[in-house]
Amino acid sequence: MNSLQPSYLAALAMPPRVAGLLRRLGEHQGRQQLHQQQAPEILENLRQVAQIESTESSNRLEGIVVENDKRLRELVAARAEPIDRTEGEIAGYRDVLDTIHQNHAHIPFTDRVVLQFHRDLLKYAGDDGGHWKIASNEIRETLPDGTKRVRFEPIAPHLTDDAMRVLHEHFADARREGIWDPLFLIPFYVLDFLCIHPFADGNGRMARLLSLLALYHQGYDVGRYISLERIIEKTKESYYETLFLSSQGWHEGKHDVWPWTEYFLGTLLAAYSEFEARFGRVGSGRGSKTETVQHAIQAFIADFSLSDLEKACPMVSRDMIRRVLFDLKKDNIVECLGRGRSAKWRKIG
Repeated sequence: MNSLQPSYLAALAMPPRVAGLLRRLGEHQGRQQLHQQQAPEILENLRQVAQIESTESSNRLEGIVVENDKRLRELVAARAEPIDRTEGEIAGYRDVLDTIHQNHAHIPFTDRVVLQFHRDLLKYAGDDGGHWKIASNEIRETLPDGTKRVRFEPIAPHLTDDAMRVLHEHFADARREGIWDPLFLIPFYVLDFLCIHPFADGNGRMARLLSLLALYHQGYDVGRYISLERIIEKTKESYYETLFLSSQGWHEGKHDVWPWTEYFLGTLLAAYSEFEARFGRVGSGRGSKTETVQHAIQAFIADFSLSDLEKACPMVSRDMIRRVLFDLKKDNIVECLGRGRSAKWRKIG
């Protein structure tokens, strides 16, 4: 569609700062392969944490929240069946995320796959997913005074099928031509996907899942180990603002893709920086469970709970985490601020 139209791409000029992001990401990608060969047990720990964080953050961005951390982990690990719509949305995202992580090399990037993913995303939620929208779905925002305004008006329902087919054709053509690096084409695609807004529900979550698949296809695997969705949630004001800026004039092909593209690449760069930092911290501990917990505690900036540590160290048992905490307490490295499993802990000094 519009960002991937040959005429739009031909007239597009790359800002120097964005070219710099591309160079730095290429350097990180090279080191990624080295880390993957060195310590698979460390990467497995990071993968489990990222799985939980990605499912939680991507849904929470849409107002879908499971308050109980233990219940969330059970749902993500498929050790529990969803009992309501909220849990169904969590379970659906988990399944599509698993599919991408496990089978990305064999999944084509087509509009038919988009429909299949959407069907799976909503299969536990009581909705009939896997169909393009049949009603208009304006993107609205609520202003500080409580009034609402239309932020963007997507493609009309009767044009959606053709728009999605053309979007994927243009994406495939642009990749074959090789004029633009695929790492630029991915955020161009995501912007067009969100401007089309092809579904009645789940467009944001689908965009983030499709981003992950497209990045896998280009050899950028960091989303397996660091939650891109969590980084987006932490910077959600910039996420929504850059999407808004880049969508202005989209219908006429007069929009500016670079605010959104720079944010997208910056998010990926932040994930790689965190990946290398975490790998270094955990790697220096040579896989020791005690040191894994100690490194997780060092990484906390604010007070933390036992549940926070369980999320950060999914391969370490609760008993081991407790043992490490009480050893550190004896050494006056941490202090407990309450009683029970929900008690907060604080680093001393």
